[in-house]
Amino acid sequence: MTDSQRIRLSGREYRGLERIDGSLVFMKNTHPVGYNELVQITDKDGNIRSGQVLDTSDEAVCVQVFDGTSALNLPDTRMVFMGEPITLGVTDKMLGRVMDGLGNMRDGNAAPMAEARRDVNGSPINPTARIYPRDFIQTGISCIDGMTTLIQGQKLPIFSANGLDHNILAAQIARQAKVRGADSDFAIVFVAMGIKYDTAQFFIDSFESSGVLDNVALFLSLADDPSIERLITPKSALTLAEFLAFDKGKQVLVIMTDMTNYCESLREISTLRGEIPSRKGYPGYLYSNLAELYERSGKIEGREGSITQLPILTMPNDDISHPIPDLTGYITEGQIVFSRQLASKGVYPPVDVLPSLSRLMKDGIGEGMTRSDHPHLSNQLFASYSHVKDVRNLASVIGEEELTDLDRCYMRFGEFFEQRFLKQGTNEDRSIEQTLDLGWKALGFLPREELSRLSEDEIDSHYTAAEA
Repeated sequence: MTDSQRIRLSGREYRGLERIDGSLVFMKNTHPVGYNELVQITDKDGNIRSGQVLDTSDEAVCVQVFDGTSALNLPDTRMVFMGEPITLGVTDKMLGRVMDGLGNMRDGNAAPMAEARRDVNGSPINPTARIYPRDFIQTGISCIDGMTTLIQGQKLPIFSANGLDHNILAAQIARQAKVRGADSDFAIVFVAMGIKYDTAQFFIDSFESSGVLDNVALFLSLADDPSIERLITPKSALTLAEFLAFDKGKQVLVIMTDMTNYCESLREISTLRGEIPSRKGYPGYLYSNLAELYERSGKIEGREGSITQLPILTMPNDDISHPIPDLTGYITEGQIVFSRQLASKGVYPPVDVLPSLSRLMKDGIGEGMTRSDHPHLSNQLFASYSHVKDVRNLASVIGEEELTDLDRCYMRFGEFFEQRFLKQGTNEDRSIEQTLDLGWKALGFLPREELSRLSEDEIDSHYTAAEA
């Protein structure tokens, strides 16, 4: 059957389901339909709900229903295949609004007039049209700006764990993030999946009280919403982000939390479909599915805007080798890793800088971008803090009183680094200059001869020994 023949058959109504399995419905004897095609489903009482073609074959069509399958029965349910994918009406008036995962308004006000309708699955970006990311985004968070710098067009995930302050950090970054010295507009698309109502209200209140809500588009899929909706939520948000970036010329930061909830929904649907599971029960296409989302970021030649992604995921059982963080690390350009040990010390944000990295950092810092001493200072802080771990391990064996004077210097450096450089208030917005100056203060606890990764000119300009 040709595409034109299939389109002519679209809109034909079919009655009677073959099977209902959770949020999935199955129908036989339809015309050939397309993968991801939009479906209109009507129950026996005339109530209409939407669905999406999840699987299609010569024998049957599998449709995922967004609003659940309650009140549907086998003989009376009617189904119309619309002949087009799910689309989202997009406009820059969606900034300042709170929406559900499908783009419907949650804030009780009328939906704005759409300027265009876009396929939520997005369009592939020509790899040759991509521009290498180089521009620095200031988050106001020292451990990120100084040690794992975020670059425009980058995808930099945060690996957290249950019970840690990743939601607080996500809200703080959304409030504080900015492009220094840029004339172009900056916008936030904030995506929350599978969260509780009080967490959703926290995000809304946080943005309203700080006055940044007008520049944030919130897509909220709550824990009691259909799990199917979580699979569409990041796609809807990224569709708006692409419109704002590539049609309106805005610099867009997309923050997505929690990607683990998204992957759990993907596993749930895979199980309902009877697919053969892969690692930890997740489907074998988990990698490609995540890549479809993460790769919708970057900068395009000839377009002013950019999309930067900051996905947040909680590592099940704090296991960084779990399939979700493991596969995410292969796709993205680095990671920011949370530490329970730092959180137990009262350090916020509890970022363990040693396993954290930003692979694009080296191209977005230095003279003319942040400050000339930034690259060498960051390397020195990494090296010195790594040595602190060795000294602490030694002290746990022989006792602190047996340490050398140099080892005690490293112990003092480590304490200052954690309690003054890493630790900051939830409303504390530090400039990159403040962050770098704090790094030099930390290095002041070490003898000058230990600063082997810094140039003599940099040491002469910035180093001051701390008082004993």
